[in-house]
Amino acid sequence: MDATLEAASLIDRVSALVEAAKAAGADAADAVAVRGRSTSVSVRLGKVESTNASEGDDVSLRVFVGRRVASVSATAASDPKVLAERAVAMAKVSPEDPYQGLADAALLAKSVRDLDLYDQTVVSADRLKEDALAAEEAALAVAGVTNSSGSGASAGLGGLVLATSHGFLGQYVGTRFSRSASVIAGEGTRMERDYDFSSRLHFSDLDTPEAIGRSAGDRAVRRLNPRKAATGEVTVVFDPRVARGIAGHLAGAINGASVARKTSFLRDMMGKQVASSAITVIDEPARRRGQASRPFDGEGVDGPTLTMVDKGVLNHWFLSTSAARELGLTTNGRGARGGSSVSPSSTNLSIEPGEETPEALIRALKTGFYVTEVFGQGVDMVTGEYSRGASGFWIENGELTYPVSEVTIASNLKDMFLRMEPASDLDRNYGTAAPTLLIEGMTLAGS
Repeated sequence: MDATLEAASLIDRVSALVEAAKAAGADAADAVAVRGRSTSVSVRLGKVESTNASEGDDVSLRVFVGRRVASVSATAASDPKVLAERAVAMAKVSPEDPYQGLADAALLAKSVRDLDLYDQTVVSADRLKEDALAAEEAALAVAGVTNSSGSGASAGLGGLVLATSHGFLGQYVGTRFSRSASVIAGEGTRMERDYDFSSRLHFSDLDTPEAIGRSAGDRAVRRLNPRKAATGEVTVVFDPRVARGIAGHLAGAINGASVARKTSFLRDMMGKQVASSAITVIDEPARRRGQASRPFDGEGVDGPTLTMVDKGVLNHWFLSTSAARELGLTTNGRGARGGSSVSPSSTNLSIEPGEETPEALIRALKTGFYVTEVFGQGVDMVTGEYSRGASGFWIENGELTYPVSEVTIASNLKDMFLRMEPASDLDRNYGTAAPTLLIEGMTLAGS
């Protein structure tokens, strides 16, 4: 398919919405059209469980009347004049908000860079089924695997078109392909489940179905016959899959909207040491083929690559226009469109790798806990208190020994960041990426 040609109708639609808003009495306006297409197939035990296909084009219009703002959303086929008149009428009776408004025209992207986000490969439903079945077959072939929780494959695209009343007009589209497998090992009350997946913007970059299936099966079998660990202080090593969640907590704590609302435990820490000197955090919106790449943000701003944390020192908040104005700052192009609203968000965020391999970090430990999964909602972003259920493997004399489950790990994120040591195994194929992370001095509640 030709993504550029497909976007032409949406470009006309958002342009018409902006013009209609101005004609209805708005002082300023912006309009967004979001396109989505997806096909997915899920299988279990060799049979197709579901095949889903969806598509939709939605638009949203945001209007400003003085310091008052209102937004409306609808399908792309809706009448621009009716939407605009409704939005302006809503704005006129809304309370004033001194921080709302379009981004400064000087900050808007002058051109839309090609970040290689779009793959023209057409993947049929039959191919998706074949891939899902192959992943499941490979997983079930692993000795010790006794059942399947299901496998799947999907292909889709998403695009965004943005027009503003101060002259910005831009669009981009990206594709996404995925494969996954989830299986069960053991029997009766001694069953364990695990999974693996691959998600990429280009079809040729996906891990093979067989590799995904084997990995899911191996992970499930390794978890069999777990034990509890003794309660006490422990050094925790977070597997990259879990470490990405820690990076996500850091991103939430330096979100400008949370800082403005005083709901972040790092709200008073700009320019101060918030993590160990081994920690540097980069946010890169224009990475080629990046999972969270975008040539401009939800307000048309061309956001630069930022070193959010440099050797442990906090340098930036994630800022949209409204969050920046509330903090007396300037947006850094991190405004993400969520329906008809804009809020700050990270893009391709990564905790940069250290020098030691994960194996070297583990070898240096007499005892420790290698965490492969966490669960529960025990993270307080206002205070930083962290308490999660966890499972993984006990470290003894520098080696992973037996599986551990039904324990809790706890600390405070402020302390965790300051004690954090990254390994060298960063995989940037995630919107939020992190290497293996070692954190000393956490509390383990077990037997």
